[in-house]
Amino acid sequence: MRMIKRAATAAALVFLGAGVATVTAQSSNSSDTYRQLNLFGDVFERVRAEYVEPVTDEQLIESAINGMLTSLDPHSSYLNKKSFQDMQVQTRGEFGGLGIEVTMENGLVKVVSPIDDTPAFRAGLQPGDLIVQLNGEAVMGLSLNEAVEKMRGPVGSELKVTVRRGEAGEPFTVSLTRAVIKVQSVRYRTEGDIGYIRITSFNEQTQSGLEKAISSIQQQLGDKLKGFVLDLRNNPGGLLDQAVSVSDTFLEKGEIVSTRGRRAEEGTRFNAKPGDLIKGLPMVVLVNGGSASASEIVAGALQDHKRAIIMGTQSFGKGSVQTIIPLPGHGAMRLTTARYYTPSGRSIQQLGITPDIEVHVAKVEDLDKNVVRRREADLKGALVNPDAANQNKAPRPATTNPAAPGTPAAPNPGAPAPGPGAGAAPGAAPAPGAAPAPGAAPAEGAAAEGAEPPFDFQLARALDLLRGVALFQQRAAAR
Repeated sequence: MRMIKRAATAAALVFLGAGVATVTAQSSNSSDTYRQLNLFGDVFERVRAEYVEPVTDEQLIESAINGMLTSLDPHSSYLNKKSFQDMQVQTRGEFGGLGIEVTMENGLVKVVSPIDDTPAFRAGLQPGDLIVQLNGEAVMGLSLNEAVEKMRGPVGSELKVTVRRGEAGEPFTVSLTRAVIKVQSVRYRTEGDIGYIRITSFNEQTQSGLEKAISSIQQQLGDKLKGFVLDLRNNPGGLLDQAVSVSDTFLEKGEIVSTRGRRAEEGTRFNAKPGDLIKGLPMVVLVNGGSASASEIVAGALQDHKRAIIMGTQSFGKGSVQTIIPLPGHGAMRLTTARYYTPSGRSIQQLGITPDIEVHVAKVEDLDKNVVRRREADLKGALVNPDAANQNKAPRPATTNPAAPGTPAAPNPGAPAPGPGAGAAPGAAPAPGAAPAPGAAPAEGAAAEGAEPPFDFQLARALDLLRGVALFQQRAAAR
């Protein structure tokens, strides 16, 4: 039993590594450290021998390590092999899968949309299809994450998917061969003369996706393009280097973010390189309480440089850096090693980013919808407008209801993430629990097929603001 105790103590020393050596060297009484390690060994032996159910040494050691890390702050933790692999998948932004976005409905997996040129797309899966079995195993009873995990797998491996189409449709089975699926972390479209870009997370595909989005919007709108909306709502964060790169896309010069660790000499500053990809066009960045970490870095940099107007609600306030440290033969540890600061020196931690214009989620109701109002043109004997050119532009008598307010609505940006992903050091990964990726992934804010998306008041305000800025600039230039 004493050998077990020594082994447990040795394991603890190996895990802590140089950190223990440093603390011990600085301690006035190094024997305190060893007494604490002996206490750990005593508790380990007692639990191992007397707990009501058998537990493995691996379980106890992993739990002890995780307890030590999680007691430091909410974002430090231990990742076993499985969790570490899942996090690497999220970081790379690509994995072996089927190529469908899915959600859960009545205990079954529902296809929201197949991704173009993927196994699911080529097999003819359609939005609204219900997946009832995977390799003959019923989906009912599985959680969405468990079902997603079963759909992912090695590239080239086969999966038999049983699908029911329509309420009364007979189930049919298709064999799909898993392929490399790239996560679409950037989505975009045009809203009239405004470009709309949404970043759902920061992974290795984000910068390339952003550049593609900007190029496509510029080609579609040409000289009509008046500005961009960058939507970072409910974005839980991700890779620091991608946040820096996204910020640099819109900045010509200056600091983007700095990190400050335990020792002053360990601080790092990231600066922008010349070249604004949207050539100075006005921008609005949308944030909310689900915008965290890397999202706050981008919003803070663009706000401090007065490059964009930040709109929405207060962001989450996660301003700490997590470094992923692999543990050979095991998993990895995620350790908080620094804090983020915006270019003006503001710490993001706990405070977050305060929007320049606060706009809460709201429902717009047209109070004049059922009110009939008389206009000058309705009055008997009203004078006729002498300008013939304006005759066709004269307002119609108010005998019909005015149109409901609003602009084209954005898809619901999704429910707040369960926990913001850890902002990682360069080359590190976001925390598990960040929004899963397409290719057999829970879909973000999926509306029922054929249903009209809800009116997005925050986006509508952003579009109105950009059009107002563009109109002001045009009139100022015409003077």
